[in-house]
Amino acid sequence: MIKVSHLKKSVDGNKKQVLRGITTQFEQGEIIGVVGPSGSGKSTLLRCLALRESWNGGEYSWDGNQIIKGGGKGSQKYRSKCAYLEQNPSLYPDKTALKNVLIGQVGQTSFLRRITGMVRSDDYMGAMDELEKFGLLDKAHVKAGKLSGGERQRVAICRALVHGAGFIAADEPVVGLDPQSAERVLNTLRSLCSEQGKTVVAALPIELAERYCTRIWGLYEGELKLDVSGRRLTAEEKRSIDLV
Repeated sequence: MIKVSHLKKSVDGNKKQVLRGITTQFEQGEIIGVVGPSGSGKSTLLRCLALRESWNGGEYSWDGNQIIKGGGKGSQKYRSKCAYLEQNPSLYPDKTALKNVLIGQVGQTSFLRRITGMVRSDDYMGAMDELEKFGLLDKAHVKAGKLSGGERQRVAICRALVHGAGFIAADEPVVGLDPQSAERVLNTLRSLCSEQGKTVVAALPIELAERYCTRIWGLYEGELKLDVSGRRLTAEEKRSIDLV
């Protein structure tokens, strides 16, 4: 179980409070859709949960192990178990999909592996297995710069899994994608939760969150206003977070 208690996040020298004491908990295997208007704090929440941003206050624990107490960012041990998927994932455009999966995220790979792409044979097989699972085996040796948006997102997901992520925070992962590609990406994320027990929290449009997610968080002005499981939001609930 992952527990969040009184998460606070401020910017501009603590003059602007972006997240206002968010408290929640969620289980392994859940896929949670975060909805809310622009500026409600969705991206900041995802980055905080994925340990990509320091907290100004609050506590964070996984299965009883405390990661953050009273603020901070959390140790590298836990950051390595988290993946943060951006709208446009950072891939090396001149390297193949396989190489991108193997050598890790831009800025987080050792200098030697970035330059040479050297990997162990078991890493290679693990990467090929993940690419095959997500329908990308035929793209393994295609340079990332030539992949479609949906393919790039799935490569980023494969990369996260190969490097040990158990928790994935996805910031509008299907923005700009055609409906078929968006469906493929969201089905991929959903299957990670239902079949592999991963945990996904994703900022999504309300109609996609209702269709693909087991749970919906409604964020408004930095506060968690709604936490709904197993159903669509009512019209009144949508109005409460300014989505109508």
